[in-house]
Amino acid sequence: MGLVFGFLLPYTLILNARLQDRFNDLVFAVPTRVYARPLPLEAGRAMTPAALELELTFAGYTTEGGGKVQGSYSKNGSRFIIASRGYSGPDGGELPHRIRVSLGNGQVGQIVDDTNDKPIKAIHLDPARIATLYGAQQEERRIVRLENVPPLLVQGLQAVEDRDFNHHIGIDFSAIARASLANLRAGHAVQGGSTLTQQLVRNLFLDRSQNMLRKVNEAILSVLMEAHYSKGRILEAYVNEVFLGQQGSQAVHGFAAGGEFFFGRRLEDLRPQEIAMLVGLVKGPSYYDPRRYPDRALSRRNLVLQQFHDTGLLDDAQMKAAQATPLGIAENAQLPHNRFPAFMQLVRAQITNDFDEAALRDGSLSIFTTLDPAAQLYTEQAILTTAKSLGKRGAAAQAAAVVTDTATGSVLAVVGSRDPGDQGFNRALDARRSIGSLVKPLVYLVAWAQPSKWSLATIVDDTPINMTQPDGKPWTPQNDDREIHGQVPMLDALVHSWNLATVHLGMQVGVPRIKGFLESFGLEDVNPSPSLLLGAIDLSPLQVAQLYEYIAADGHALPLIAVSGVMDNKGQAIKRYEVKGGEGEYQTATRLTTWAMQQVVNSGTAAAIGNSSLGSLHAAGKTGTSDSQRDSWFAGFTGEHLAVIWMGRDDNKPTGLYGATGSMRVWQELFRKLPTRPLPTALGDGLEMAWVNPQTGKRTDPSCQGARQFPFVSGYVPDAEEGCFWQQFKGMFGGGDAQPAPPVPSNPTD
Repeated sequence: MGLVFGFLLPYTLILNARLQDRFNDLVFAVPTRVYARPLPLEAGRAMTPAALELELTFAGYTTEGGGKVQGSYSKNGSRFIIASRGYSGPDGGELPHRIRVSLGNGQVGQIVDDTNDKPIKAIHLDPARIATLYGAQQEERRIVRLENVPPLLVQGLQAVEDRDFNHHIGIDFSAIARASLANLRAGHAVQGGSTLTQQLVRNLFLDRSQNMLRKVNEAILSVLMEAHYSKGRILEAYVNEVFLGQQGSQAVHGFAAGGEFFFGRRLEDLRPQEIAMLVGLVKGPSYYDPRRYPDRALSRRNLVLQQFHDTGLLDDAQMKAAQATPLGIAENAQLPHNRFPAFMQLVRAQITNDFDEAALRDGSLSIFTTLDPAAQLYTEQAILTTAKSLGKRGAAAQAAAVVTDTATGSVLAVVGSRDPGDQGFNRALDARRSIGSLVKPLVYLVAWAQPSKWSLATIVDDTPINMTQPDGKPWTPQNDDREIHGQVPMLDALVHSWNLATVHLGMQVGVPRIKGFLESFGLEDVNPSPSLLLGAIDLSPLQVAQLYEYIAADGHALPLIAVSGVMDNKGQAIKRYEVKGGEGEYQTATRLTTWAMQQVVNSGTAAAIGNSSLGSLHAAGKTGTSDSQRDSWFAGFTGEHLAVIWMGRDDNKPTGLYGATGSMRVWQELFRKLPTRPLPTALGDGLEMAWVNPQTGKRTDPSCQGARQFPFVSGYVPDAEEGCFWQQFKGMFGGGDAQPAPPVPSNPTD
């Protein structure tokens, strides 16, 4: 009695308190899950076989199942058969479908329902899950409710590990007796007698030591657990907590995580042989590791399948078919390591304005983002490939990138470091660096918004400047080529990124006017001095993307969004993040700017793009280099995607890279792989072409020497001057002293 009341009872009460505290800390509600955007497929949409296969793989689709089992696909050249899972999302979602998709010429050719051969105009495939949020923190865990676990796993686990689970009190004395007798006959340990409850206790509370105190603690805690919690709650905890392997320093806990780690498949998509392998690992995750010891693992799996058969869970045919299959371990399957930290930072920044930590932790929400897996992964690869190709300059440089949908302002990819998984400083959002010549298209856009004063053909001075800035410091900017080009059309000044012409123009337009335009995008503390005209303003890649999105979106100021909607645990949309474009401002000026930026790519500082296989995209772009080559920038867009790239050093030392030799190469590498639509070359509404004498900026005949075509805002085409005869006559007497634009250098920079 003294032992019971003096020691055992108080000790049991201590263990009981410890049990309840630990068990109640386990949260088995479905956490907030974060998804990429559903993959849109429709005839005519830009897509390549490589990109589609990348998207499917990232979303957890496998080739096992051949497009007949949900979550699988088959590929034959550019033809795919896909068995989608279906999903519910803010856009309404999709039912599961089995479809045939044919690709050709870089786009989707045809989509057909494989069950009835009827064509499908458009469809969305279920999105990839990219993260799990527990409050303000992001963790990679896979928690499932018991009702969502495949019945074969629940019943098979008990058949193999604890057949009397539903009847014992946490300790199975008959199982202990059977195991003891079997071990005595064999002369060594061949069978265990521990229950699932005891195994869970070991996972949650105890170490792996073999001593009497540990066994006593295990027994007491197991009985207490059975007394406090239902069999279902205990089994649910076991399914989520069981240890199944190791991924580096990260333990693989739970059958859902195990399914992804070993097979690259969601728990609900696992087949009998895969379930048997996971159940078999419970006995010894290291000993039966299918990657290290495939023969042991195969024998263990087949033994478990036999036990499934012996307990009536599988019939003869099912067992034999499952045992005849190979292990099927996915080579590259792994648990995500907070895969896209830079993008998730933007998601958290947007979502926490509407949902507090408690809602994210306990709300069982589903957050649908705008992430495009192909755009994200191709951008990461482009940065790594380019940095490696640059040798020492690339090794010393960091990088960041933002990719958006030009039509909607959706953020498709964010890279905050040359190391994609870097959890540290996010340069895409938080690094403020001088943007250099990236500011110039915005300076010219403000001018072209006044078509009565300025056009692409308007003559501007590219002559020396010597002025005093507001802070009293002298300022004598120079062109990058150290040349003076005299009187030049505005188009040439932008295409060749001539500094002197840009400053002369900006001073005429007015620095306060340009400063106000930039501030209308939410920028603060914009430099009020003339050096602003050459990019003396520090912005992040995300802020630059917001500015260029305005141009790419045809003069619509679309806010950049990373979240499209949020669903509650009942599948109801509780928040949608929709962007509605208005009438647009300065659209004709924006279209002139886009056309001029296309000439930058054709013959200016970004001519390397126009002269390559990417010339068919008719992209619009602009290079940027800050003083002493500390920052290399490129911003360019097609008919579908805008990408802003930055390269530089964290210590702000010179990189030796211009915009064209650093960041522009990343952009090229990205768009060699990313499916996208070309940017139209036709003039938009409100513009018309006219022939102009580039020496005077006035209209002339097409047959006149040196005549060039320029787009103008309708109604503002310049007055015609004398014909070719008078042009030649004035030339005889020295008239028209403006010099034509020099040829494009073989290696343009900025």
